[in-house]
Amino acid sequence: MIIFLDFEASGLGKRGFPIEVGWAAEDGSEEGHLIRPAPGWEEWDEGAEAIHGLTRDRLEREGQPHDVVARRMVEVLSGHDLYASAPSWDGQWLSRLLRAAGLPRHALRLRDTEEARQGAVLSVLARAGLDPAHHTGLMLEILGGLTRQAEEAEPVHRAVEDARQELALWREAGQRMEEAVARLR
Repeated sequence: MIIFLDFEASGLGKRGFPIEVGWAAEDGSEEGHLIRPAPGWEEWDEGAEAIHGLTRDRLEREGQPHDVVARRMVEVLSGHDLYASAPSWDGQWLSRLLRAAGLPRHALRLRDTEEARQGAVLSVLARAGLDPAHHTGLMLEILGGLTRQAEEAEPVHRAVEDARQELALWREAGQRMEEAVARLR
């Protein structure tokens, strides 16, 4: 199953840490978790707080222990295709969370959401029995439009909502290609 994942972080500094994770799956399931900072997670950027609106105090009060969140992620997300719009950043937060929980840092792997969109387009072509090599221009037009749409969209900067946006763009990739294929026939 395809699942889109997003993190919010304390800041983008070298010692920043994950403070929220959320995911949205193609089957409609989703989860979000505020993460109580692990011992030693101290770096806090007030500029980042102004963007996501989560205070350290709120994380201490309402967040789940970091190791509980990490184990839940491994339990629910293992074996699925995981995508993130910023896999290098989100992968850094994922790795930091897993390591702090004593789990292997590569227990879960993230890929770029653009790969998922491309896969959706290729899947439609395959079901229609069309050779992608003959429809490169159409594919590039659809994928380029979605990339521009993603770049222009205002992220909510809350994990589940941002994951939902990525899921919607992935679905739209398939839908746009299905409409294009129908016009070709």
